[in-house]
Amino acid sequence: MSSQQHEGISTSEQSPARLPGGLRVIQGGGQRRQDEPLASRDAVARVLMEAGVDLLLRRISSARAEEIERKVDRVLDLFDRVDAAPVLMPVLRRHLDELEALMRETRQVCAARRRG
Repeated sequence: MSSQQHEGISTSEQSPARLPGGLRVIQGGGQRRQDEPLASRDAVARVLMEAGVDLLLRRISSARAEEIERKVDRVLDLFDRVDAAPVLMPVLRRHLDELEALMRETRQVCAARRRG
């Protein structure tokens, strides 16, 4: 296999396109992942980005956005702590469940505002 290919995909297909200013275009198909389980740091980071978008579009209040940010920060800290001390996994799971519940509520509020 050449150095330009990995598992049949060329490196140009693997790498997102670069825009001026160093930004990358990530092909996502324009579809949001509905109710993605919060099982990874990436999923939790997407929650923070979603809240930021909702705040900018005035779908949520700054107080709700700050609450989401606090919970995300706590969960990300717990992910790091669980790496060093797996015994903390139940604490992380509890905080993930709380964040998921907050996001379900937030999405319901956003949907209601769009309808009415």
